Amino acid sequence: SNVTFEPGCRNNWHSHTGGQLLLVTAGRGYYQEKGEPARELRPGDVVEIPADVVHWHGAAPDSWFSHLAVECNPAANVNTWLEPVGDAEYEAATAMSWCRPGLSAAAVKNAEMWFPGEAPAFVKTDPELAEVFGNFAFDEVQRYGKLDVKTRILVTMASSLAQQAAATYEMTLRAALANGVAPVAIREVLYQAVPYVGMAKVVDYIALTNDFFRKNGVEPPLEPQAITTPETRMEKGLALQKEIFGDEIERMYETSPANQLHIQRALSGNCFGDYQTRTGLDVRTRELLTFSMLVSLGGCEPQVKGHIRGNVNVGNDKDVLLAVVTQLLPYIGYPRTLNAIACLNEVIPERG
Repeated sequence: SNVTFEPGCRNNWHSHTGGQLLLVTAGRGYYQEKGEPARELRPGDVVEIPADVVHWHGAAPDSWFSHLAVECNPAANVNTWLEPVGDAEYEAATAMSWCRPGLSAAAVKNAEMWFPGEAPAFVKTDPELAEVFGNFAFDEVQRYGKLDVKTRILVTMASSLAQQAAATYEMTLRAALANGVAPVAIREVLYQAVPYVGMAKVVDYIALTNDFFRKNGVEPPLEPQAITTPETRMEKGLALQKEIFGDEIERMYETSPANQLHIQRALSGNCFGDYQTRTGLDVRTRELLTFSMLVSLGGCEPQVKGHIRGNVNVGNDKDVLLAVVTQLLPYIGYPRTLNAIACLNEVIPERG
């Protein structure tokens, strides 16, 4: 038989007492035996189905699929048709997986933790890149430092916002929810980004995040996290600035030209009073997120150095910051990584 399936179409679970051969001629499809992972099929592939093995075959969700079906031992071959392949089991079977021969077991484990349900398209279209990137980002990099999974996800999320990397940001959304990051904490990464990368870069990601929340049973708006009012924002923001940066804040006010004092006041009242005082994330995490965004933007070395000092003052030492930079390396590249490390070494010189 010459069989063609439209996208998403598949036959029921079934078996043949005489076995069957499938010769793939066009499109992209799947074959799955009961209790085994699905096998992706492309033109030229051949499937040999033993007698009495329960299986199904059909098209990928986004592609037509054609094959020749050859019934073996036709005089005695009897087909037994069983229950339909349900939508949930079809989606699970056809979801893209990181499992590839060239990927280490640790890389596959970590990657599937970060890409729950489906791997990105390049895993299939560019398997060499998936192998190199996957082994580096999800095995080698994650062996360095003592960051927990949630922190790795959040700093990568902040970095992707700063870079306007929508695909990576969506990946971190899925990873965050799958690994127990609260929706409020995810939302606060967006809010934290506004004063550092600008609302023009954040606004589209607010809509993207809210769509993601709705699809996962979280209905915006989320509970408020602000603790300041128009009357208290300046006082509380300035107090938080001094808590993080110490006497440097007084010097900034004292040395600022008169026509630029309004920027210092905006930093205190808006950047810190409106945003950094919010609940939902603690001060240490917010400083790590800010550091991640600044090193990812590039060209912000003076601010990177200032926030290295701020991170140290709130308890994030050089080892933690090096671990964050290492985590971001696969996503920001070597030039910005090396710039960040140069800033770290200038502010916190290596001993000996």
